[in-house]
Amino acid sequence: MRIETEKSVLVVIDFQERIFPAIWEHEKLSRNVPLLIQGMQHLGVPVIVTEQYVKGLGPTMPGIAATLGGIGRIEKSSFSCCDESRFMMELASSGRDTVIITGIESHVCVLQTVIDLLHNGYHPVVVEDCISSRKPNDKLMALERMRREGATITTYEAILFELLRYSGGETFKAISKLVK
Repeated sequence: MRIETEKSVLVVIDFQERIFPAIWEHEKLSRNVPLLIQGMQHLGVPVIVTEQYVKGLGPTMPGIAATLGGIGRIEKSSFSCCDESRFMMELASSGRDTVIITGIESHVCVLQTVIDLLHNGYHPVVVEDCISSRKPNDKLMALERMRREGATITTYEAILFELLRYSGGETFKAISKLVK
């Protein structure tokens, strides 16, 4: 399946202050996730952001929040984003069926969202180097399950260039600069 800009939306799941330091390879996520978000913004891909139980887990990490700018957050108490009616309404109103996913934790909120998106007729694309869990094995098992369920697994650089499609022009220059 070819992933296309005009059919895609980016979902940023629960990168919150109180859990983020415990996440495996959180330093890598601190670099990769903002690059993915900036690339999507250059491509004109809409972004939906969730936060899990803000009172307990805090707001979105400052470095990621800064990249998101004024994009509103959807607070949820369910693990799957799809169990939150506001999320489903925003996703449906985007008119897009390819859902590119970055988030934590891989084996909880990300996995359950992927399974529910598939059940609801969406095409989830999981950005492997922009997701993680507290334990490496939980991330590995979640990726295996998501792949078995039918999700597409990719990297942030691969998805940005797939959505870009052609070299040349200002968007190509901006994305090339991001990934170098």
